[in-house]
Amino acid sequence: MKDISNSLLNSNVSVPTYDRSTLKSRIVHLGFGAFHRAHQGLFTDLMLSETGSDWGICEVNLFGGEALIQALRAQNHLYTVAEKGAQGTDVKVIGSVTESMHPNFDGTEAILEKMAEPQVAIVSMTITEKGYCTDSATGQLDKNNPLIINDLANPTQPTSALGYLVQALRLRRERGLKPFTVMSCDNVQENGHVAKAAILEFAQLLDPELRDWIETNVTFPCTMVDRIVPAATDETLAEIAQLLGCEDPCGIACEPFRQWVIEDHFVAGRPDWNVAGAEFVADVVPYEEMKLRMLNGSHSFLAYLGYLGGYAHISDTMTDQGYKKAAYDMMIKAQAPSLNMPGDTDLESYAKLLIERFTNPSLKHKTWQIAMDGSQKIPQRMGGSLRYHLKQGTDFSWIATAIAGWMRYVAGVDEQGNAIDVRDPMSTTLRSICDEHGLNVSVVPALLALEAIFPADIGQNPQVIQAVTKAYQSLIERGARATVAAL
Repeated sequence: MKDISNSLLNSNVSVPTYDRSTLKSRIVHLGFGAFHRAHQGLFTDLMLSETGSDWGICEVNLFGGEALIQALRAQNHLYTVAEKGAQGTDVKVIGSVTESMHPNFDGTEAILEKMAEPQVAIVSMTITEKGYCTDSATGQLDKNNPLIINDLANPTQPTSALGYLVQALRLRRERGLKPFTVMSCDNVQENGHVAKAAILEFAQLLDPELRDWIETNVTFPCTMVDRIVPAATDETLAEIAQLLGCEDPCGIACEPFRQWVIEDHFVAGRPDWNVAGAEFVADVVPYEEMKLRMLNGSHSFLAYLGYLGGYAHISDTMTDQGYKKAAYDMMIKAQAPSLNMPGDTDLESYAKLLIERFTNPSLKHKTWQIAMDGSQKIPQRMGGSLRYHLKQGTDFSWIATAIAGWMRYVAGVDEQGNAIDVRDPMSTTLRSICDEHGLNVSVVPALLALEAIFPADIGQNPQVIQAVTKAYQSLIERGARATVAAL
């Protein structure tokens, strides 16, 4: 895609219709990953097509991804999104990116100076749960995190996203510039509040006056983001090249569905993303909980139990009627009752749409990929609904089975005796507990005792221990497919 022009591309490819030369880097985004490319980058591109405004994005990768940034620069900051539906694929060239940076190429100071430029109104981020450097048990800043230790000792040479944000805000304050809005686009519950709490605590340790200025002047809108975006594979990139007419190492494939709900709280203005289908609301939390519990919770259920059952992709699990019915029941019977939604929300239609999305055979979303980082996902996806059922005295067997599936998965060996590559920030702790107990129900209370994942009101609750133990026993004796079918 180096010398991209319409003549190079296949005739059915959509290309930017707006004048890219008028764009300014008014958004700096931390984390040029797959999800951002298929979501915020695309929403911004569609918004530019509708409005002709100048809201461009400067992409920054703080860790890794050097080759991606180099490739993006080589093709004039254009990249491809292939939206793969059950009936066909739409290919779009995205033009919303104006420039890109990496500390290994440009240096820390240049990135900080970019964030401090007067026209920058939003610094957004997709840095995953780990990027917020918080202790999952307390929700507070993890002062023992090596990145935080480094950044507190060397605030002008930060390494973490928090360190960059606080130092950039310090520069703006010193120069008499307006602050920017900090907008998290991570799949983290109340992500704006999480970002704000971590940044304020970090700033307090550096400079209490700066902390007070940030709290008074900076806004941290919560957002709910939704689109299924599998990690790019060689197979994906080869398919995109064929559809596009040339290679694009930055290309990404995703489902046609996309959703973005944003708390309308911006200190220095914002793009009209609503013209591209985003929804600005006063309170994101109900939508966020709906997605985290119904979509992400059932995704985790399918990831652990699907992987153990021998299914490589989520769409593969949907070919098994036992998994398909269990996923729908988990949404409707286990997750939906725990939600408090605006009156016009149709949760049954939402559940049916999710099943349809999961069934999409064009989307190769690996169960192994979704199974990553379970210790950080389970509290958000299962905790709230589990508390609801414990309080109501109602059935939570789907959630118990999902947790048992995770426990069986992190043991690191599948039902055929093959090793599982378990990726999790707590993998060392999880492995040592699993090794100590082996494939035995005694592992259940030991894992439930990890308060970073299961607070005491859940992990030490006899009903939870009993239900998860029963499900775990079934997985050992009968396997994942039979256990899911029995639900």
